[in-house]
Amino acid sequence: MLTSGLSAQVKYPSKPPEDKPKEGKPKMLSGKEIAIVETSMGTFEMELFKTDAPKTVENFVELTKKKYFDGMRVHRVAKGFVVQTGDDKSKDPALVAQWGTGGSSMWGKDFEDELDSSTSSYKKGYKKGVVAMANRGPNTNSSQFFICLKDVGLPHSYTIFGKVIKGMDVVEKIGQVEIVAGRMGSSDGRPKQDVLVAKIHMKK
Repeated sequence: MLTSGLSAQVKYPSKPPEDKPKEGKPKMLSGKEIAIVETSMGTFEMELFKTDAPKTVENFVELTKKKYFDGMRVHRVAKGFVVQTGDDKSKDPALVAQWGTGGSSMWGKDFEDELDSSTSSYKKGYKKGVVAMANRGPNTNSSQFFICLKDVGLPHSYTIFGKVIKGMDVVEKIGQVEIVAGRMGSSDGRPKQDVLVAKIHMKK
């Protein structure tokens, strides 16, 4: 199925680490939130939709501040569909068989979807350049996310929290790399040559 490839079979400890912040009302973020993503194939920028998905954006920003994403790999390229990253297991080549099954939120547990039909991003849907959370089903968000390579007709099951506003050509280049086909078919798998997410940081 079209949607199943966006799900990650993530397993979490039954009890989050004690140093994780407590989950609560999303913090109010001021000004535009722009994330700069530096990869081994170039740099692109994403505007985060803090009004439409405040909790998801808070999670992403806090993980970015902790350098959580730095050193990860793009673990999935689905040709003409999406590129996906955000799995901490992808930092370790020895765990290649498990890439796509990891990830954690800032709270150390899954958090709920933000799928408000009244928001602009929801109404526009999964257009080219849209950034959305990958999940294993309702309310199972952690850290994995995907970027749409073109307008795709997905159901509203994945929280949209941003859009690429600069460097979409870099994302498209990533989407064209040669892949090692996975369980989703010959056009869907991990890059044959690693595509590194060297660093994600917030624009000041």
